[in-house]
Amino acid sequence: MAQREKYVFSLAALALVVAVCAVPLTAETSSSGLSHHNHIILRMDEAILTVNNELATEVVVSWMSERCFQCLYQQLGVVPAGPSPGQPSSVDFVVSTQHGITLQLNSTPVQLELCTVPFHFGEHGNYSLWVKNLNDSAVVNCSVVTDADPVNSYIRESHTHAVNAFISMYDLDMCQELGSPGRTESLVADNILPPPPSPSKRLRSLDTFRGIALVIMIFVNYGGGRYWFFRHESWNGLTVADLVFPWFVFIMGTSIALSINSMLRAGSTRCSLLRKVVWRSLQLFIIGVFIINPNYCQGPISWDNLRIPGVLQRLACSYLVVACLDLLDALWAPGLDILLYWPAWLCVLFLEIIWLCLTFLLPVPACPTGYLGPGGIGDMGLYANCTGGAAGFIDRWLLGESHIYQTPSSRVIYATRMPYDPEGVLGSINSTLMAFLGLQAGKIILHYRDLHTRIMSRFLIWGLLLGVISAALTKCSTDQGFIPVNKNLWSLSYVTTLACFAYVLLVLVYYTVDVKKWWSGAPFYYPGMNSILVYVGHEVFEEYFPFRWRMANSQSHTEHLTQNLVATSCWVFISYMLYRKKMFWKI
Repeated sequence: MAQREKYVFSLAALALVVAVCAVPLTAETSSSGLSHHNHIILRMDEAILTVNNELATEVVVSWMSERCFQCLYQQLGVVPAGPSPGQPSSVDFVVSTQHGITLQLNSTPVQLELCTVPFHFGEHGNYSLWVKNLNDSAVVNCSVVTDADPVNSYIRESHTHAVNAFISMYDLDMCQELGSPGRTESLVADNILPPPPSPSKRLRSLDTFRGIALVIMIFVNYGGGRYWFFRHESWNGLTVADLVFPWFVFIMGTSIALSINSMLRAGSTRCSLLRKVVWRSLQLFIIGVFIINPNYCQGPISWDNLRIPGVLQRLACSYLVVACLDLLDALWAPGLDILLYWPAWLCVLFLEIIWLCLTFLLPVPACPTGYLGPGGIGDMGLYANCTGGAAGFIDRWLLGESHIYQTPSSRVIYATRMPYDPEGVLGSINSTLMAFLGLQAGKIILHYRDLHTRIMSRFLIWGLLLGVISAALTKCSTDQGFIPVNKNLWSLSYVTTLACFAYVLLVLVYYTVDVKKWWSGAPFYYPGMNSILVYVGHEVFEEYFPFRWRMANSQSHTEHLTQNLVATSCWVFISYMLYRKKMFWKI
């Protein structure tokens, strides 16, 4: 008991330990290098660039992020001509350091391109860009010089400590509910699957998998230390933040297969389960609407700007469709593995055909048919108001612009102005596909029972197949494929890629937790057991202590990282205490 208490309380201290290790590596900076920049206060992910112009003409400085595909240059400012030969005029600019950028310098008034300079600036560094004629000729030379070294805002590897702790677990004797994976030995006559050879326990690997996705989701939702790789990708591509929601949808599908099978064996009828599925989906949708419209604390919710789509709403829709398909599967004749559920696969493929037709064939006013771009300054600014193509158009038409997300991630790099919701209507079709792929994992577990090698080999085969499909759809590139990986669109390649990752991760967790029992699943197992409560709680109490407090320096990655790690660790600790008291919130 003492070891268990010691382990759990060490979780709460984990964030503080990591934060202490996150001391920025600040280089020695001479006062002379900063003397003429004292009036500029830099925020996170910013640096100072001084452009020194020795030419006899004004220079227009523009920039473009390396992550911005086929984008227009955005003007940074104008640097006057040098007052006399050898006497430069200088102007200070603040530039972003999150990604590499390309600087373009043009002469005025003819807008002749003088040079382009690709460079990745470091946070809080001071840089000079010198623009001069090369050896008194007409050739213009542009070169960047580092005046003061940037800081390293990442954790020092030498101070990073691994936490190796294990905890013994209580045996749980829980009622099986929808969404809670478990198996019992009770039989009903209309179940097409054979009974298990012996009573089996709840699969800890599934709760651990769900907990991994949930803990990372909480961390990135709280800010992820304000690092760019813990934020959603602006458009095409993937970051850590883009991984976790699809994994949560995937493992929900796996849980549906196991829990419905368990309830059917316990004697529940399909009609009663269908009512339960509909009621649970409705509850998830309503709760989701409340937690993404936080003004309910300030009075009645106004319909004028009520956001309708959201994470829990997307889960509710996917759960409803996949659970209904699984209930109907019990009516059809048995076969082998995937052939066992071929009618449900036909339904899902039909939904996917609908997605493809709407995405690539639906006419969108003032936009090219089949457009998958971000709009804004992307595609050379030709389709500024076409953000998301058909997906954005359907949301604005069905729900109205005021009822969808107003600040999409595409605004960061592509400077889009149109509202766009990453949890919109059209993307729900592909989230249903993601849940159904998770359901297939559950069916594999049920079909092969405790044949661990067969289960893991099937998982790896599915992972390989989905990976090949992703490679074909994307041409192994970020922007050049037929259907790029895109979280905002929940594109088909996004689903196949993340499902591929999910199958591989599930193999690793299943092998270490349930097969070899090398790992108990702690600490992720606990939030995985109480996922709805932890998710709703972290959204509702986000602005309250101890999950947030006033920071001494709000422009410090270290302070944000400390706060976000402490907040995430608090929810892990809360979920552990609820687990010990056998308190689980089931919808």
